[in-house]
Amino acid sequence: MDLLETYRRSLAEFTERVAQVGPGQWSDPTPCADWDVRTVVNHVVAEDRWSVALLAGRIIEEVGDRYDGDQLGEDPAGAAREAAGQAETAFTRPAALDGTVALSSGPTSADEYLHQLIAEHLVHGWDLAVATGTDPRLDADAVAECARWFGGRVADYRRSDLVAPGVDVPQDADEQDRLLAAFGRDPEWAP
Repeated sequence: MDLLETYRRSLAEFTERVAQVGPGQWSDPTPCADWDVRTVVNHVVAEDRWSVALLAGRIIEEVGDRYDGDQLGEDPAGAAREAAGQAETAFTRPAALDGTVALSSGPTSADEYLHQLIAEHLVHGWDLAVATGTDPRLDADAVAECARWFGGRVADYRRSDLVAPGVDVPQDADEQDRLLAAFGRDPEWAP
């Protein structure tokens, strides 16, 4: 599958899950230790907003603390849709994937950054689904692409404490459960 299409699917899936959050669920726990539903959504919305600035050639020092704090306001689902739409537009402009972005870890190719954001939307989309009791199945093609990409980076991510230690899953676990476990998620997590 085309990388941009995979990204679009991960964005759509995440924003659909945000739209399904009930009014009383924003403070519910998630598989992310110390993060409730609102914090997970706020994190991903901030990431989407950062991507627009970084793809426009901005560096972290220029952006500063613009995306710190509450990014959701009174309409979290609307904020998620808006940020996702802007991020998608930024990634789909001509030659967007040919450049580099200035991440805190250093210059990074835009297509590598896109893979990172696919992972953000998939894994945090699953976090959101299991926290709110909605269908936790992820787009199988997006999971396959993310698993292929992350397989070569797991050790680096763990060494840098960017993900929790892996979780053991049965040998017959499906690809989604193996991906979640690689990101330090227990596929059997429940609130």
